[in-house]
Amino acid sequence: MSGRRLPAWADLTLVPLANVAAAFFVSGLVVLAIGENPFTAMRLLVAGSLGTLEGLSFTLYYATNFIFTGLSVALAYRAGLFNIGAEGQAYLAGLGAALVCLSWPGLPAVVMLPLAVIAAGVFGALWAMAPGWLQARRGSHIVITTIMFNWIATSLMAWLLVNVMRAPTSMQPETPSFAAAAQMPKFDALARSFGFTVPSSPLNISFLLALIAAAFVWLLIWRTRLGYEIRTLGANASAAEYAGINTTRVIVITMGLSGMLAGGLAVNEVLGVQNRLLLEFTAGYGFVGIAVALMGRAHPLGVVLASLLFGMLYQGGAELAFDQPRITRDMIVVIQGLVVLFAGALEGMFRTPIAGAINLFRRPAENPKA
Repeated sequence: MSGRRLPAWADLTLVPLANVAAAFFVSGLVVLAIGENPFTAMRLLVAGSLGTLEGLSFTLYYATNFIFTGLSVALAYRAGLFNIGAEGQAYLAGLGAALVCLSWPGLPAVVMLPLAVIAAGVFGALWAMAPGWLQARRGSHIVITTIMFNWIATSLMAWLLVNVMRAPTSMQPETPSFAAAAQMPKFDALARSFGFTVPSSPLNISFLLALIAAAFVWLLIWRTRLGYEIRTLGANASAAEYAGINTTRVIVITMGLSGMLAGGLAVNEVLGVQNRLLLEFTAGYGFVGIAVALMGRAHPLGVVLASLLFGMLYQGGAELAFDQPRITRDMIVVIQGLVVLFAGALEGMFRTPIAGAINLFRRPAENPKA
């Protein structure tokens, strides 16, 4: 290893771990400043998220949303695109799934669920491809257009749910409940069908779809020609054009796939939990996905691990706020913000020291006569 360059394995594991450790150290100081024991707080957070089957189920449920949105951001990032529009893409994906469920309520589950999932992916992809086309053909900045499309999606959804799709007997801006066949199977119900008694939770088979999506993204990026073009475009757009890569096609396809992945958030929430389409079901998961992608180094495995961490913070933070009222939900948001800060803005803080340490340990083996 020459100079201070980090090997890939260290960049994927050691740097994020150092960032997380620094974030939790600073968080511990904050907890200590308000008069609470940071070690007790950490124990309660871990126990609340992983210590019981119910806590673990909720952690994995939250992680499912973060895996989908993190993969969405990570895939676009590999092409040099910063997709801020996962929230809006998930909104439109939810609309696609709802249209299928409400249009054909009599379909059996084996037909209804695949159609609804496909519709969610298609609607999310189409909503993301528009900013991609504007970037590729008109030079519109992808960050600006995806943020604008978030607001358009929010306004469109509000209008549809209030004036077009709202249940006739409800004053809430939401659709009628879907048929039972449109409900994604939940793990607790599946376990009970085999004779096991488990606590109820929103965890459903969307979690398995998220893991499959992570494997798909890995295969796409590192084992296909399109993935090579995506990585080349992200590394050097001018070199990609010089090599004969159709950058417009790659940008539009990449954004379409990114939007399709964001649609997994709608699959988990609309089909797996709410069983209807309603306002604000995205609940900020799309924006957390940005932090997840950055912490995961835009690698599918890193995204999965970072998603589990944020799932622990969401679930364990709720338990912590209940057991120690002085550590409020706002404090949990501060901890999440510190993780984002160290994983994003300060992510290079530990890169040089880690590279120097690795170089120090490897030098005797590489230069035995030195």
